[in-house]
Amino acid sequence: MDGVTAQLAELPRRERRKRELRGRIVDAAAQLFTARGFKATRVAEICALADVAEKTFFNHFPTKRDVLREIADASVDQLRGDVEAVSAASLSTEARLAAFFDHMAERIVSGGPRNRELVTELVHVLNDSEDRSDRAELLLGAFGAIVEKGIDAGEVTRRHAPETLTEMILGAYYVLMFNYANLDAFPIAEHAQASARFLADALAPHPSETDTPED
Repeated sequence: MDGVTAQLAELPRRERRKRELRGRIVDAAAQLFTARGFKATRVAEICALADVAEKTFFNHFPTKRDVLREIADASVDQLRGDVEAVSAASLSTEARLAAFFDHMAERIVSGGPRNRELVTELVHVLNDSEDRSDRAELLLGAFGAIVEKGIDAGEVTRRHAPETLTEMILGAYYVLMFNYANLDAFPIAEHAQASARFLADALAPHPSETDTPED
């Protein structure tokens, strides 16, 4: 029994049922949004796939966009998990950046053509949500760990504040998401690799920081 299953088992039966139904709705919506697009997907189709009544849907979510907001929250948690996994790996800072941006691009491309519309909607939801500052803090903390470990290993410059360097990484991620969502045929994989290389160069110590005095 995994942690989530164990937590659900400890809940009262009614609350457990409520969460299970909500999860089925979100999973069904995510599948349809990816396959058909957010706008083309109807609430009735989500209900059919989730095997719930439309009344049940609206008991959990006032609108279709509210389901998307929950998917957006899950995507931020997934992103943070990806960053933390890369940060914990036994890699150089350059390799960590390359691994993260490669994985991010691969996940987007694997979603297929309809994924562009979903990413566009997710970007809008993330920017419009009241708790967007909380999401930004979570991501800054995750990316900040990569910077701090790089500084400790002598692979990241000390000439700039760690917070500034962290913001550079998060900014590069946001720009890639924005461009993919808004530019047709945007080569996300190629640009993700280029961003990782640029960041590795930008974060690298200046020669003056690594020079050792002569005897």
